Amino acid sequence: MKYSLFLAGNWQEPKQSMPVYSPYSGEWIADVPDADEEETAAAVDAACQAEKTAASIPAHERADILLKVANLIEENRETCARLIALEAAKPIKTARKEVARTIMTYRFSSEEARRMPTEFINMDAAPGGEDKTAYVLRKPVGTVGAITPFNFPMNLVAHKIGPAIASGNCVVLKPAEQTPLSAFFIAELFSKAGAPEGILNVITGDGKLVGRKMVEDERVNMITFTGSKQTGLDIRSRAGLKNVTLELGSNAAAVIGEDTDIERAAEKLTAGAFAYQGQLCISVQRIFVHKSKSRELQRAMKKNVETYTPGSPLDEAADFSKLISPQETTRVKAWIDQAVKEGAKLITGGEVEDGILQLTLLTETERSMNVRCEEVFGPVAVIETFETWEEAVSLVNDSKYGLQTGVFTNRLDEALQAARSIESGSVLINEIPSFRLDHMPYGGVKDSGNGREGVKYAIDEMTERKLISIQA
Repeated sequence: MKYSLFLAGNWQEPKQSMPVYSPYSGEWIADVPDADEEETAAAVDAACQAEKTAASIPAHERADILLKVANLIEENRETCARLIALEAAKPIKTARKEVARTIMTYRFSSEEARRMPTEFINMDAAPGGEDKTAYVLRKPVGTVGAITPFNFPMNLVAHKIGPAIASGNCVVLKPAEQTPLSAFFIAELFSKAGAPEGILNVITGDGKLVGRKMVEDERVNMITFTGSKQTGLDIRSRAGLKNVTLELGSNAAAVIGEDTDIERAAEKLTAGAFAYQGQLCISVQRIFVHKSKSRELQRAMKKNVETYTPGSPLDEAADFSKLISPQETTRVKAWIDQAVKEGAKLITGGEVEDGILQLTLLTETERSMNVRCEEVFGPVAVIETFETWEEAVSLVNDSKYGLQTGVFTNRLDEALQAARSIESGSVLINEIPSFRLDHMPYGGVKDSGNGREGVKYAIDEMTERKLISIQA
């Protein structure tokens, strides 16, 4: 199948195309546009020309468009899931969960479109404010440049374009090179839902060329990006005065207290570490367990891992599959091997079988090892011990990242101390850091980025406050 650029509500033949291959089989799936700077500029042109139209659409109409998109996805749930599984090598069971979340994200966006906040200001709280009435409107920034990663090709797209359109913006979407097909499918659904021409534009191509052109174009008023720290820093350096939201990943930690139900925690931790082969920004990577419970947790997680089935992402029985590329498999395997060479102990996994990296648990790692201090973005978790709660908090904070942290304890004092002292965007008590609902504020501190997603909070980032003051 061959795809075209989606510009101003129409499919436009690209100058040149590039192939997309299945991460699992290596087989050709489709050809998609390999856009150049001129075509990228044309996508921005289409969005800018539609800005006044987008801003003038009544809130109830924007809400209806987004709800129609949600309903169209609902009608095509299995098609969407199979598309995700095919292009991202996401097990079909997991892909269906992503589709369900995508539907919810667009529904949340629809709801938020109807309740865009207007804030009244008590002007006479200050001398000179007598007989004045004032309020603050939220106005769309204009054109939003959205750059999305491969790991949630449908739901992370929804987290960019849903809030943007809900708040009256236009969007130029650049999906990941590995997983563009879901984005084109969603563009078609927006067209069917009655979105005006130019409200949503989808362009694919080399990330450095297309992404850089979008970021540097002065007509693009905001950039929202999910991906690597290196790319995020490059965006920040080129964006000028644009508002920029960056979600840059993590090496998410979980703390397991002495009084925790280990079997219950192990079940959650295993799922959190190995869902979609660990290719989540908030995948459980560092597990710090009280010394008295370490052996029990290791045994429980190893037992759970052994029940997980590898295979084709389209196989109903498969729990995990290949990573997004052979290069990623080679990199993660090298990190595991290096850790073992330097003294880490394998609890399970560590090998590649039929191109699939086995789910891997390590212990006795050092803080300097890549599997612990960097973001693995693969099926690897480390289990280490602590003796005091203060030590556990210190171990969590011994990281350049800070996105989400899970804390398991039945003691209120420990929970409150963790909530106060852990350096991350979210602290989830008695839950894994991989937990996310799509209306939660979501974002990190330190090298995990800046700004917040979650529909309501993304709208805050995508709008400007405008004060209106009236003298009686």
